[in-house]
Amino acid sequence: MIKLLANDGIDPVGKQLLEEAGFFVDTNHIPQDELPEKLQNYDAITVRSATKVRKALIDACPNLKLIGRGGVGVDNIDVEYALERGVAVHNTPAASSASVGELVFAHLFTGVRFLQDANRKMPVEGASKFNDLKKAYAKGIELRGKTIGILGFGRIGRETAKIAYGLGMEVLAFDVYPSVTELEITLGGGVTVTIPVKYAEKDEVIAQSDFISLHVPFSEEPVIGAREFALMKKGAGLVNCSRGGTVDEDALLEALNTGGLAFAGLDVFDNEPTPRTDLLVHPKISLTPHIGASTNEAQERIGVELATLIINHFKTLAS
Repeated sequence: MIKLLANDGIDPVGKQLLEEAGFFVDTNHIPQDELPEKLQNYDAITVRSATKVRKALIDACPNLKLIGRGGVGVDNIDVEYALERGVAVHNTPAASSASVGELVFAHLFTGVRFLQDANRKMPVEGASKFNDLKKAYAKGIELRGKTIGILGFGRIGRETAKIAYGLGMEVLAFDVYPSVTELEITLGGGVTVTIPVKYAEKDEVIAQSDFISLHVPFSEEPVIGAREFALMKKGAGLVNCSRGGTVDEDALLEALNTGGLAFAGLDVFDNEPTPRTDLLVHPKISLTPHIGASTNEAQERIGVELATLIINHFKTLAS
């Protein structure tokens, strides 16, 4: 029997699929520092963002045959080294795309209507300063007719664009390797429309967009820093639901404090799980704790996709 450790959990449907296929699935979390010893009792491990599978752990567990990542990015796994050692690595890039795209717009709607600040102040000042707060939040704007710039036009970027088109927004896209020229969007009643994608260079997207959404992989250097903030329209908004480190947080705070940037929506941070306090208390920042893929629907899709990949991998090994 193949023993699998789902160290960061797995959806019950995915667990059931694995068990029906003859796998033993352990969902008890093992702390990172105990994994080099205890992971030796398993043939495979699945992780999300919390658990790291680095070179040292791979070396300590020669029994390991597969690493599964429930989600898109694999920056918490030393993928190339694992493959060199004959350890398979699988992730689920498609399963959570729609959920992340919806969270982008949760942050956008929050930012354009000042909800992040209103939700902090209403419980404290709402009864005594209702009219003052009403006046303070009276200059919201609509998303319809505005331009959203999407940096990174992979699966999540494309799902974000579909929502934007549905809201009547214009979309400008940038991708290092643009591969999609049009998007099919399903409207109410099952009606499908096809919309051509408008690409532009990165600087052009940044300069021409009212809002910018990041959907790029982890990089050593920020994708958005002081130079890029200087290119943006005054009063633009920025949402980062991709990876911590892709936005220079010092430059972000400077842009917010000087009024160049109207608001930011952040789901990811440089120092997770302990983001810096000046970000967490800033009145112009909408905050979520890295929950882009954390919907019931996405977790079920991730569990099913990951389970299917794992089952097929070991079937192939056995054949």
